Amino acid sequence: MRKVVFGDNLPVLRQLASDSIPLIYIDPPFNTGKVQKRLHLTTTRAEDGDRVGFKGERYKTALLATRSFVDSFDDFTAFIEPRLREAHRVLKPNGTLYFHIDYREAHYCKVLLDTIFGRECFLNEIIWAYDYGARTNKRWPAKHDNILVYVKDPQNYVFNSSEIDREPYMAPGLVGPEKAARGKLPTDVWWHTIVSPTGKEKTGYPTQKPLGILRRIVTASSHAGDVVLDFFAGSGTTGAAAAALGRDFLLVDNQHEALVTMAKRFAALGGHVEFEGFDPRPYQLDARQPALLQPSLLESGE
Repeated sequence: MRKVVFGDNLPVLRQLASDSIPLIYIDPPFNTGKVQKRLHLTTTRAEDGDRVGFKGERYKTALLATRSFVDSFDDFTAFIEPRLREAHRVLKPNGTLYFHIDYREAHYCKVLLDTIFGRECFLNEIIWAYDYGARTNKRWPAKHDNILVYVKDPQNYVFNSSEIDREPYMAPGLVGPEKAARGKLPTDVWWHTIVSPTGKEKTGYPTQKPLGILRRIVTASSHAGDVVLDFFAGSGTTGAAAAALGRDFLLVDNQHEALVTMAKRFAALGGHVEFEGFDPRPYQLDARQPALLQPSLLESGE
């Protein structure tokens, strides 16, 4: 099953069978209270341009489009709790949930997940650290997201440590040449850049997450042929990673812009992705991003 559903995720979750999904990753709205935006710009060389580029050349920018959504809830906990309870219900007995959130809500969500799953089922808090974007000189700049990892059974869960990409040692001289050459298993702090505004991976969706992050999650906590569920699917990165790694997926989102993005992104898979409540064909006539599904791009973490 490789399926994308357009609609409210709570009714969709309630229709899923209990103990049926091996892996869930969700990246819900972070309740920042802001409008999340991504601007689409084009630049042309001009002597009176408003930007300076390579070798001092000046460029004029023009705004092509703006994509945005309001990221604000009066009561975030009331919104997310019934969805997390359904997530727990549909997880397989050896299933894993990755809950991607930021520092504003992480502590509240940790307490809520402890209540739903049990504290003994808390596996990790992954810190995804990056170094890009706006900065402030009034406090320590916030440059990380939190990913809370819970399993349904702390004695029985999937963790494919031998298949996970390895990282270089910070002090290779202390571990010997053999270990240094092999690298080490990543810790719970993942240094990975955000999606480059000018990179091949970019879809234009405001909160798109890097394929490299999802690749690591899918590899670690699922097997080939498993179904990966993401019910805040956004740009479809979870599905792209799952497909490239031989997994199936079920993606849900209620934002029209998200469905348009996924329609374009999955055009390279042809008719192998089913869309429910949305016709992808008008947006797949000019599919310019098939590389987003290629394993080579996942491996590179671009």
